[in-house]
Amino acid sequence: MPTVDIIIRFDSGVVLVKRKNPPCLWALPGGFVDYGESLEQAAVREACEETGLAVRLGRQFHTYSDPERDPRQHTVSTVFLATAEGAPVAGDDAGEVAIFQEESLPPLAFDHARILGDYFAAQRVSA
Repeated sequence: MPTVDIIIRFDSGVVLVKRKNPPCLWALPGGFVDYGESLEQAAVREACEETGLAVRLGRQFHTYSDPERDPRQHTVSTVFLATAEGAPVAGDDAGEVAIFQEESLPPLAFDHARILGDYFAAQRVSA
């Protein structure tokens, strides 16, 4: 099942949403790609639905395909980098939204700790 996750870079941190549905943990904004929708369209839609932000997509960061990454079903997620302006507001299936720095990340759903670990490591290498 194709999914997207979005690393929204915001004020030197990243935007995370607290899921209303199990697993009820913090996560990157994202979700399932609808039929007839491109990955990019899904990323923009999911970011807006969950954070209220109109994002500007950057490049694709990485694709994660471990069959165990989501306990609900086998998903393959393409992760995008994005920026946004304005204030994030929780919406859709997000109970809360907040901006976190690398050193203060909360426990994360799915494989999002790995995704963000890869992202922050790549940022240090390119700096």
